[in-house]
Amino acid sequence: MPQREGRPIEIRVAGSMRDIPSATWNALDGVAEAPFLSWEWLDTLEQTGCVSEEAGWISHHLTLWRDDQLLGAAPAYVKTNSEGEFVFDFAWASASHQIGAPYYPKLVVGVPFTPATARRLLVQRPDDRPTLLPVLAQALRQIVAALDISSAHVLFPQQDEATALGDAGMAHRYGLQFHFTNDGYQGFDDYLARFNAKRRHQIRRERREIQQQGITLTTLRGADVTPEIVDLMFGYYVSTVEKFSWGRQYLNRAFFEEITTRLSGAIEIVLARDGQRPIAGAFNLAGPRALFGRYWGASEERPFLHFNVCYYHPVEDCILRGLDRFEPGAGGEHKLVRGFLPTITHSAHHLAHPRLDAAVRAFLARERTAIEEHTSDKSIAFR
Repeated sequence: MPQREGRPIEIRVAGSMRDIPSATWNALDGVAEAPFLSWEWLDTLEQTGCVSEEAGWISHHLTLWRDDQLLGAAPAYVKTNSEGEFVFDFAWASASHQIGAPYYPKLVVGVPFTPATARRLLVQRPDDRPTLLPVLAQALRQIVAALDISSAHVLFPQQDEATALGDAGMAHRYGLQFHFTNDGYQGFDDYLARFNAKRRHQIRRERREIQQQGITLTTLRGADVTPEIVDLMFGYYVSTVEKFSWGRQYLNRAFFEEITTRLSGAIEIVLARDGQRPIAGAFNLAGPRALFGRYWGASEERPFLHFNVCYYHPVEDCILRGLDRFEPGAGGEHKLVRGFLPTITHSAHHLAHPRLDAAVRAFLARERTAIEEHTSDKSIAFR
């Protein structure tokens, strides 16, 4: 059993969010910063069947206790596949099977289908986090051994969490995304002033094209996110999934219906209309300091529609509201020329098999060097 200050810490596992009182979970430090860490978001995933054994996500939430005092918690799942994680380890799974060690099941600490950075160890007292992170690393190793599974993975933690987990013996991985950072802009023109003349002209032309087509963009919040809007947004989401061969429909209609009611204060829909006719939308989540882009889709193709709905309009909105950053989601080198900065993301990994662990750590060292070189010059996005 892990120790802290000479007293034992007990790790308990909850097989459902409903085993943990919602008020207790939501009071933990880190939850308020990211709506997708809220009890309501995680519970809705479970109750609508998006997270289930059939989907390959078996709830295995971790809580840390000293005596009868809750010290912290982490959303966690036993996984029977690598779908919906966005920290790609398919090659690791292949290598594991080649050496005769089954890779699945494995343990994942993170939020399903959500490649966004936020706290992964939620705590009662922020000052306790540095001492509890090594406890979490030890607990993950013990759980992997007790369940006789291959590995444990902490996905999209904050950098300080990943560093502490690495110091505690886990393998620290770097990833790459493209984020908008608000450098105190007073308006969108201030943001454009960072670009060279060619790129300023390009972005203005892409925004002007939408206006010339008679398309208007509106951000809907609260009561404006009506059942009709939710129905439209779900349809847009499915259309994007079906458009690409690699698309996966992780969420169902019930999730969209439930979450827009239960978490209405954090859900934002950017709706594009041609006149009065809706043609596209983006589903975003708003925290107190950051906006998180999640899903988008359109009923018809229009030039530059995606860039305006998913990038320019949310960026302008972040500036007007004074938000610190906008994370538009995974991937997308095309975001770079639109001013989204290459940003390092993090994960931490424990691999029980010594040969696999050694091979992965060697790979991560090479990957990390390449990512550091790619992100070293932050001005590249505005050239």
